[in-house]
Order: sequence, then C-alpha cells, then structure tokens
Amino acid sequence: MTQVTKKSKVSRRDMLKIAGVGAVTVGAVALTGNAQAKPEDVNAYFKKVGVDAAKASKVTVDGPEIAENGNTVPIEISVDAPMTEKEYVKTIYVAAEGNPTPEVVTFNLTPASGEARVKFRMRLATTQKVRAVAMMNDGSTFTGEKEIKVTIGGCGG
Repeated sequence: MTQVTKKSKVSRRDMLKIAGVGAVTVGAVALTGNAQAKPEDVNAYFKKVGVDAAKASKVTVDGPEIAENGNTVPIEISVDAPMTEKEYVKTIYVAAEGNPTPEVVTFNLTPASGEARVKFRMRLATTQKVRAVAMMNDGSTFTGEKEIKVTIGGCGG
C-alpha cells in the first residue's frame, strides 16, 4: 500500500498573494501617516544641533514667492557677515516645516569660502517656511526664513 504525504510547502501563487497583501498594507500605513514636519519639529531639530536661541537677523533666505514645481525649488541663503579669520560663518543649518523630516541640509564654511552664501535646490512637499540658522565661529547664532507657496501646475492653489 502506498502512503500519501501531505504537502506542507506554500505554492508560488500563494506567496505572491501574501506579498501583494503585505505591499498594500504597508502602502496604506505610509499614506495615512503624518508626512509633514511641524514648526515644533523644526524647533526641536534646531535645539538638537544647538542653535535654538538664534536672533532673527543677518540671515536672508531667498527663493521664489510661488514655486510652480515643488520638485526642484531654487533656494539661496546669505549671511551678512565678514568671512575673515576673526569673524566668519562656521555653519548654516537649513530646515523646512512641511517636508517629511525637518532637516534639509547643513553647510560647513571657513574664511576660505570667501562669502557666506550658498545656493541649492530642494524639494518642497507643500507650501511651507524654509528656515536657516547661521552659527558664527564665536558660537553666536542668527536666523532667517521665507515662506514659499507650492502650486500644482502653476495655478496658484
């Protein structure tokens, strides 16, 4: 008499079903989560890096008033400070209030940088404030910000 054994392996089709359900579940959780930093998240980031008591002066954040494409927004940050051996901007921290994480970029400068000005492009998820804090070589800090409206298709919404 032959003995019948039961298969204990999961078929390839069953594995694909399980993987599909898992992917949909992970996607649903990701979409329902809060994907935007709040102003208090930006404040916590600046506190963590030690620049939370910055004075609102000397730093200019420049960018478009309205960004028609939030995927690549040109930003320029300048600090009104000499770049000499005695006084210079040591670090510029940039954060955004509406992106998934507040930290955007950190620039380290020296007197050899020539001027305290940086240009870069960043992605903005929604209309939000871009904030920058400059730390001087003596430890003093200064801040500036700019709100940039992000529109869908350039229609001002």
